Amino acid sequence: MEQLKQNNFYLAEQKLGTLMKKYAVPCIISLLVGALYNIVDQIFIANASYLGSFGNAANTVVFPLTVIALAVAVMIGDGCCAFVSLSLGKEQPQRASISVGNAIVVSVLSGILLTSVYLVFNEQIISLFGGTVNKQTFEYSKEYFFWITLGIPFYVFGQAMNSVIRADGSPRFAMASTFSGAVINIILDPVFIFVFRMGMKGAAVATVIGQIVTSLLAVWYITHMKTVRLERASFSLNGDIIKSTLSLGICSFLSQISLVAAMAAINNMIRKYGASDQIFGQHQYAQIPMAVVGIVMKFFQIVISIVVGMAAGCIPIVGFNMGAGMKERVKRLFSMLLCAEAAVGAVSLVVAEVFPRQLIKIFGAANESAYYTDFAVKAFRVYLCMLVFACVNKAAFIFLQAMGKAAASTMLSMVREIVFGVGFALLLPRFFGLDGVLYSMPVSDILTAVISFFVIASAYRKLSENGMPSRIAKNYS
Repeated sequence: MEQLKQNNFYLAEQKLGTLMKKYAVPCIISLLVGALYNIVDQIFIANASYLGSFGNAANTVVFPLTVIALAVAVMIGDGCCAFVSLSLGKEQPQRASISVGNAIVVSVLSGILLTSVYLVFNEQIISLFGGTVNKQTFEYSKEYFFWITLGIPFYVFGQAMNSVIRADGSPRFAMASTFSGAVINIILDPVFIFVFRMGMKGAAVATVIGQIVTSLLAVWYITHMKTVRLERASFSLNGDIIKSTLSLGICSFLSQISLVAAMAAINNMIRKYGASDQIFGQHQYAQIPMAVVGIVMKFFQIVISIVVGMAAGCIPIVGFNMGAGMKERVKRLFSMLLCAEAAVGAVSLVVAEVFPRQLIKIFGAANESAYYTDFAVKAFRVYLCMLVFACVNKAAFIFLQAMGKAAASTMLSMVREIVFGVGFALLLPRFFGLDGVLYSMPVSDILTAVISFFVIASAYRKLSENGMPSRIAKNYS
């Protein structure tokens, strides 16, 4: 109880900048490390002359399919994390243990089910995400997808348990377990790809081994939990608790799965309109647009990992201060976060606009034709030209959810990724051809920013209303 009081005092009176650093840095590192898996694969694949842009394109095709697995994992893990916190706060440790036990069972079953579906419908799924751009890309996609699919149960389990471990009060262990798997992947990728020349299989196997290590560390931790005690009865499925857990994690699921829909639309428009392009309609160059857009999205993923980490780190600070009625303090935190996110976006924008050739060299441009580099430069400069808006939009989504405005947050996320992200990816290429795919990102971010402005303004007005008595709501920071 004394520790809880000290924590509350800290959240109420510590400087907001100090709190942001304390809570955001672990989140940022965890997300960046998680993003490394696919990015590292793509870097080594791109620099293997015998794989090149064909392998890069295959990686881009398979990437959304790993995001589907991640969406399932975070729904289970984040939902369990929230349920455990609520149960412990209500002094219901038995319900907390049942939630964790059920999350373990559901994550394992979900991983096995998803793997089965992927293995049975592999060719249809690869085609759905644009893998038929040419024969070699399709073959590489099948090879990479098969081996990645075998690791899906470990991936779902490890990612789901990562949230549970954080809920148990061990964010550093959660970060370390993810980091360990990523480091192993980084070590094994060049060995399998360049030394043993295992190709796409080597990149996938390195990733799966890393995921297995993360899962094993999660298993070890589960047997040594600090606040939740697991018993045999904890693993008996409880429909009500599973329903509550998954409902708490549905926002996390939607935020990930909406990206899959957008990526599917983009990949298919690249395949369709690339085929009618004067250059990329040629068989030997057909895979280049998909490979390049995949690389640009990986850079974007790094930026968004920082942005989401900063915003997610503010969630416990926002939640406590909103509950305590310290609305002015929440308002100042919101302003600080938006400015910080805009700064991250501005720096990233400068890098993307000024150094696209240097960035593309990391992904094997030296082994490719001039068309590869030229299209990559255009893609970086056009696709990411509204990066500042993209960062601010994402921060607003998460902050609104932390304030308890889940409906507004979900609405904005769905509008950005489904209505605009999918809609413009399908519409603009009709008028601008392959370039229309590149225009879809900035147009979506501009229009979302306009809507976000009104939602943010409304949130500020709500935060300006009178909160708790002046002793509590005074300026602590």
